[in-house]
Amino acid sequence: QVYLVESGGGSVQSGGSLRLSCAASGNIPSNQCMGWFRQRPGKEREGVARFDSNGKASYDDSMNGRITIARDTSKNILYLQMNSLKPEDTATYYCVADFKVCLTKWWYLGVTPGEGTQVTVSS
Repeated sequence: QVYLVESGGGSVQSGGSLRLSCAASGNIPSNQCMGWFRQRPGKEREGVARFDSNGKASYDDSMNGRITIARDTSKNILYLQMNSLKPEDTATYYCVADFKVCLTKWWYLGVTPGEGTQVTVSS
């Protein structure tokens, strides 16, 4: 059983930055795929970024170029640095640690995230 707690969200102005954190506890293999997805108001889930089983980072189109995913494997913490935020980035951001994150469109595959952290970007 893996427990995930996201934090670091908040309210920022357009152009601002935030760093989200996801503290994971439980039995997490070092090669576990982990990722972030988001859900904007009235929209479907969309992938943001992930680490594959080889530790390679990949970014989805939603925020590519403005984000960096990082991971501290010693502390089981996943990070998401977000820069140049836009009002359309307003969403709840969730992290997931699951083998399904290794797959395509993983955010649609019934993954179980934490409670999420709210990000609100004002213009």
